Formats: sequence, C-alpha cells, structure tokens
Amino acid sequence: MSISAQKVTLRRGKKTLIEDISIDIVPGKVLAVIGPNGAGKSTLLSVLAGDNKPTSGYIEYDYKNIDRLDINQRALTRSVMSQAQAIAFNFSVTEIVKMGWLYYNHNRYENDFQKTLDKIAQQCDIVHLLDRTYNTLSGGEQKRVHFARALLQLWLPEGTNQNRYLLLDEPLANLDITHEIRMLQIIRQKAENGIGALMVLHDLNLAARFADNVALLNQGKLIAQGTPKEVLNQASLSDVYGIPITVKHNPLTVTYY
Repeated sequence: MSISAQKVTLRRGKKTLIEDISIDIVPGKVLAVIGPNGAGKSTLLSVLAGDNKPTSGYIEYDYKNIDRLDINQRALTRSVMSQAQAIAFNFSVTEIVKMGWLYYNHNRYENDFQKTLDKIAQQCDIVHLLDRTYNTLSGGEQKRVHFARALLQLWLPEGTNQNRYLLLDEPLANLDITHEIRMLQIIRQKAENGIGALMVLHDLNLAARFADNVALLNQGKLIAQGTPKEVLNQASLSDVYGIPITVKHNPLTVTYY
C-alpha cells in the first residue's frame, strides 16, 4: 500500500519538468524530497497529488490508478498543503480550517468535527487566531492555518480502515524555529499513527533528523533515494548543489558554510 509514482515524466512544450521518476509514499513513513531550486520537487508533488497529469508513467493510490479516482476520492485519501495559498476573499481562520472537513453531509460526525477542530487548533498553535481574518495574518501564521486544514482533512470515522497521506510543499517556509520543530513533531506523530507523509524541504539537517527516507532531485531527475545516511553524502550533495558540502555522522550533520 502506498501512493506510488512509476516512471513518471511531465513535459510542458519542449521543457521536461520531471523525467522517469519512480517513488513511493509509504504509510507510517516520512519521505523528505530535497534538491535545489528548479529540481522538480513541487512538480513531482503536484503529480502525486493528481493536480497535474503525467505525460508518461502513472500514479497509483493503494494499487488504484489515479485516473480512476475523482477529486472526492482523492480528497479522502490525501491532503495537500501547497507552497502558497492566496485567498482572495476575506475568510476567517476558522472558515479556512473548516475547508478541510469532508463530512458535512454526515450529521452523526458533528461532535467529532468540533472535538477534532479544537485538538488540531491546539496542536498547531492557532487557537488565538481562529476569530482573525486570514488575510491579516503573517506568512508563518497563514502556513500554520493551512497545516491545520490539511490535518483536519485526514480525520477518519472510528473503525475506518483506510490509508491516508499528507503531501506538504515547503511546509516550514516563513515559520520561526519553535513552530518549525512543532510542525515536524506533528508530522512524525502522524507517521507513527500510520499516515504516509511527503514533505519538500530545503533544510538538509531537518531532513536528516525527521525523515525516514530522502529523495534527492536535480534538473527533473531522481538522483538518489533511500535512508538519510544513504542519500546525504558529500559527493552527491556537493555535485547537485554546486558547492562544497561536508557530511558528518553520529549524529548525521550536513555543513555547507
């Protein structure tokens, strides 16, 4: 069981954005996707989410081809947090978070909704923001609100046996160090409870510390994938990023300045 990309390529005109990538998001594991700007990280996430259809290759959700799943079925399987979410209308924070709730037509889950919303708002440190207007928040506060929305979407009725996946594109952007660590701890906790998570990261040390597996992309190609110790090596990182990078072990630490 996984969200699985098999030999996925995406082209736009003459430009190849990602090429021949095979990768899995596995329940209970955190996959960090790393690489320089323009490597294809966000493009790969968008293909895995079903927002972009690959030119060749295919995506499967728990062995079902994504082409056979409508948008509602995809929403019940994975939640997505993009790099930036521009909101044109003057929604409140509570209204934004509620957009992640998938069970409005099921009155029997009404109590579950409020309890889950309250718990997630506490986890994400947005309780004091719930009555604020979204567009008055700082970039970091907005990021935490959308993270809460993505978490709410993962809720399942008790007794439901279904894998869920969390796809996060640069979730730590604009966060202070306190909220960076809090968010990463929540993602790890979700993985320990069986959620499969993919997060696009730029901080190589956070990838080393919080990910079970790492995928290194460059110029649209998958350069390496495996455990942090397997992927985060001096030769590969120095070549991909074009600067001298030092890797030390025990603990695994990446230095580039």
